[in-house]
Amino acid sequence: MQAYQQTLKRPFTVSGIGVHTGESANVTVHPAPGNHGIVFRRIDLDQQPCIKADVDMVTDVSRGTTLGCNGVRVMTVEHLLAALAGCEIDNALIDIDGPEVPILDGSSRLFTEAILDAGIEVQTDFIKEYHTLTKNIIYKDESRNVELVAIPSEDYQLSVMIDYNSNVLGPQHATVDHISEFRKEIAQARTFCFLHEIESLLDKNLIRGGSLDNALVIVDRKIDEQRLRKLAVLFNREDIEVEEGYLNNVTLRYRNEPARHKLLDIVGDLALVGYPFKAKIIAHRPGHAANIEFAKLIKAHIKENKQMKNIPQYDPNAPPVMDIRKIARYLPHKYPFLLVDKIIEMSDHHVVGVKCVTFNEAYFQGHFPGNPVMPGVLQIEAMAQTGGLLVLNTVSDPENWDTYFLKIDQAKFKNKVVPGDTLIMKLELLSPIRRGLCEMKGTVYVGNKVVTEAHLVAKIVRKEQG
Repeated sequence: MQAYQQTLKRPFTVSGIGVHTGESANVTVHPAPGNHGIVFRRIDLDQQPCIKADVDMVTDVSRGTTLGCNGVRVMTVEHLLAALAGCEIDNALIDIDGPEVPILDGSSRLFTEAILDAGIEVQTDFIKEYHTLTKNIIYKDESRNVELVAIPSEDYQLSVMIDYNSNVLGPQHATVDHISEFRKEIAQARTFCFLHEIESLLDKNLIRGGSLDNALVIVDRKIDEQRLRKLAVLFNREDIEVEEGYLNNVTLRYRNEPARHKLLDIVGDLALVGYPFKAKIIAHRPGHAANIEFAKLIKAHIKENKQMKNIPQYDPNAPPVMDIRKIARYLPHKYPFLLVDKIIEMSDHHVVGVKCVTFNEAYFQGHFPGNPVMPGVLQIEAMAQTGGLLVLNTVSDPENWDTYFLKIDQAKFKNKVVPGDTLIMKLELLSPIRRGLCEMKGTVYVGNKVVTEAHLVAKIVRKEQG
């Protein structure tokens, strides 16, 4: 079944304090168009800078995930991102008027409820392309006894195991077989920490907004009355009690709530991969630092597979869509400037051309003699000619039209081209062809390597009759 991207039907706003900064913030999540992704916007700052929710934007993982760009940051994004991912929201613009996403009750419950109240809109004009893994992705940190594995799967499944050598918490395991289970099985799980960690966190200027209303505090060491009184002041409570190993809030929402919260954090952190993907995730003692490094590995794997998937397959034995004789009739270029040998694919929105580079090319006589390298500008020209054939294919008498090169943008030369290479040139429309004007994204491949990229604009003009 075809999947489509999703956004919100209408905006929603939540307000509260950040667990680490203790500062108040209002967060308004807006619907966004297809292919927009998840983007944060700091509306309290000049020019309202935006930060994309992407693993490459992560700047800190101290007891939470922080995104940053050009000195602007948004802290503790994981619970909101988990709610969006758990509700399968692909596109949203998140306005925030402070440095940190509110902690609320320490879970994703209130975010999830707000998303469901706002409603989910299916964006049928935008296909949601799920990426699958072609191998196991493994992250290990042996010093911390941490391991995360992503296994190829047809669903998005998660399983986590935690063991902190605590007599109170004990080993725990939690699992979900599909992301649709997030709302019921994960969203309500609250963040947790051990009592003996609190002073260290405060010394690091963290958890200034932490309280017993937004976290489970686990007591796994004996504590005396003097310490309890000090904690009462710290948490602004009249009394502090230790019951069944937890401070004051002993009613767990799930029997294995800490393990389920680790699942929640994984969902939020892996949302930063930036591509929807399916895999079975197995995690042992995960944390934000490990989650983010793991997300980087998954993103790199998906990008590599995506690049390989986009490479056109060239079979020299297959008859071409256009051979050199037909190309020579259509294009005004002639030796030594006809730089397309054949067209192997053609549709309404893309074209693939082939250029065989030989040592007999005229430009090798003067370009790096003794170390022949094909000039980058000629690679761009070869792309433009290939794209020109796509435009010419829209008219009934292509031989009566000339193609003109109007613009080059975002040109990148990534690898050199030498005699013996076969260039595979793929041109894809960035917008519909109008009045003979064609805006294209061009990519040149040699084997499985990208050698050149550029955005091009070309136009065809009817030849003047002499």
